[in-house]
Amino acid sequence: MKEFAAELWGFLRERKKFWLLPMVLFLLGLGALVVMTEGSAIAPFIYTLF
Repeated sequence: MKEFAAELWGFLRERKKFWLLPMVLFLLGLGALVVMTEGSAIAPFIYTLF
């Protein structure tokens, strides 16, 4: 995972694509939210968003 993060950061820095960083962080957070609430009582409310 560290290698991937380092490579992603190198890509963003070299290509001056810093505007992608908030989108990547948002998608990672959203994915983590879905995975963490998968077996809980909150899951039906999360899935109605999609």
